[in-house]
Amino acid sequence: MNKLFEKYKTVIRFVLLFMGTYLLLSVGYSFYLTISGDGNYFPDFVTNLVALQSATILESVGFTSGLTPDLMEKSMLLTIDNSYTVSIVEGCNSISVIILFVAFVIAFAENFKKTVLFILAGAVLIYIVNLLRIAILVVALYKYPQYENVLHSVVFPGIIYSLVFILWMIWVRMLKPNSAK
Repeated sequence: MNKLFEKYKTVIRFVLLFMGTYLLLSVGYSFYLTISGDGNYFPDFVTNLVALQSATILESVGFTSGLTPDLMEKSMLLTIDNSYTVSIVEGCNSISVIILFVAFVIAFAENFKKTVLFILAGAVLIYIVNLLRIAILVVALYKYPQYENVLHSVVFPGIIYSLVFILWMIWVRMLKPNSAK
């Protein structure tokens, strides 16, 4: 049994670190969602912020946008030119994607400073790309509502998950030279 653990020590370490980090961060995020949405920021602070920032991006490129809280759906309704376009829900705020990203990076962590800096830079990049993704999705849905299913279900999730995959590949390549020592 010891030989088996020794042989797969790296794989076991990766799985335990990944699952442990993912579970810990997911439970923490779930707790945050439970205590948030107190009325000042609806549905929660981060989702509210993402909605506001997405609307600001749309305004900055010439669209008239508006936000309305939807108490039934626990979302923010985003309109363009007084026309309902999308509901921004908790799943749109990129936190779950950032948690997945962080868990993977920590599972391959070697150097504390390098890991923390990469996590911070990656999380900020994911957040910013998510804001741009939402703004572009809103415009695309406003102009081409007939493509809602493919845009919302395929194209735009593909953007955020492709970014995370690219960041993971960069992280693994950054570690590769150190692993050879």
